[in-house]
Amino acid sequence: MRFKNLFSLKHLLAIGLLLFMALLFLAVTYVASAVEETAGLSEKAIYQVVEQTKITRLVLQKVADIERKAKLFVLLADPSLRQPYEREAYENARAQLKQALDELLKAESDNKIVLLANELSEKEKLIYEQIVGSGTHDDIHLPVDDAFQGLHETATALWEEVSSRIDRKVEDLREHVKSVERRLLFRGAALVLVLLVFVVGLWAMLRGSIRQLDESIRRLGAGDFAKPIRVAGPSDLQYLGDRLEWLRSRLLTLEESKQRFVRNFSEEFRMPLEGVTDSTAALVAAAGEQDPRQRDIVAQLGENVEKLKSLFQELLNYTEVNETPSERSKETVNMKALVESIVEAYRDRLRAKSLILKELVQPVEFHGAADQLRTIVDQLVSNAVKFSPEGGEIRIILRLLGEVMELEVEDEGPGIDPEEGQRLFEPFFRGKAARAAETEGSGLGLAIVSECVANHQGKIEIIEPREDERGARVRIELPLARALQ
Repeated sequence: MRFKNLFSLKHLLAIGLLLFMALLFLAVTYVASAVEETAGLSEKAIYQVVEQTKITRLVLQKVADIERKAKLFVLLADPSLRQPYEREAYENARAQLKQALDELLKAESDNKIVLLANELSEKEKLIYEQIVGSGTHDDIHLPVDDAFQGLHETATALWEEVSSRIDRKVEDLREHVKSVERRLLFRGAALVLVLLVFVVGLWAMLRGSIRQLDESIRRLGAGDFAKPIRVAGPSDLQYLGDRLEWLRSRLLTLEESKQRFVRNFSEEFRMPLEGVTDSTAALVAAAGEQDPRQRDIVAQLGENVEKLKSLFQELLNYTEVNETPSERSKETVNMKALVESIVEAYRDRLRAKSLILKELVQPVEFHGAADQLRTIVDQLVSNAVKFSPEGGEIRIILRLLGEVMELEVEDEGPGIDPEEGQRLFEPFFRGKAARAAETEGSGLGLAIVSECVANHQGKIEIIEPREDERGARVRIELPLARALQ
């Protein structure tokens, strides 16, 4: 971890670029060296092949030349018929053959070629001694054709061996090229592996830091300010973590101040409200002794007090929902059973308005705050029942989509004005449909739902109704616990 802290993201990217350039330089240098080595070997092999071929051909030519001159020397066996230059020509041909064989022996270290060259030299020398050592035609008993046949066979064997030697050199050169290719591939793979290890390590480091940042931002968005924020990794990402920690501390202070204010306000407001309630109850009890106009005023006062109590209670509920549930207050909830129990509680109201309920509810296990999950479903079903016309239809969908639980409630009521969209989730805001229908409500219902959804790091939205429909359609998406890890 300390090693990671030494570098910023900028430094790591610079190191990665330098490493890539260094590896590329090494790769190019090695390739150039390998190409130069192969070219040198190829040039040397080609030179040797050309020299050996030229010398061997010269040996074969000199063997044929010696044969012609030796046969002419034998044909003119009578010394009186021979010219002085004939023996000189024969001697010159032998000297050239010897010189060619010497050059071949210097250029070649192969034992078999050396033996064949020496054998060729010895056979030619034997023929020369027998031919030149004969004084007259009558003294020559050498079968010339048979002697030179053996010389030709040795020369041919020498040529074949040299050709085979050349083939072996070519094959060795081909193997060397393949070996260079294998080394290039191996070292190239090693360089790529080094670069890949660096990239994967950098990616893993950044992924861990980004995951920590994402988790911290999600917690702040859900109002969870209890856990300190720590981000490991490059120094600039650590700096972002420190800024988020400062923001968390600031939000925590503001949240504690707000909660403290609400608690103090509720305590201060509760006693006068209870006094007004008791006084109103006493007035209602004594209303029988008053005239009808006074009784109406007292009744109206009683209704307003009850509305005030209801509003006060919902305000307290909204404040409590703002307190993010801790992990200890969360549990695994059978959402299908929860939805079915809430629907069952609304059966009488559904029958009273002849409403048709269609459910597409899949078995879903969700880890969360059970009371807040119940509040979400209950409020959405309550709104759907409240705004649905007589004989209308309500559709409830509960399903899993990957790592997200989706809850959707749709009715056939007056719908929601697109301009009011997100404002419906603001506290005390009541839309045009609610005002037109003159339905009772504090305007805190969807605000409470929105806070419950945020506490579970989810999303709530008003979506377009289905084709040929105009009612309200609310969709909630809550990520599963394992998706947040």
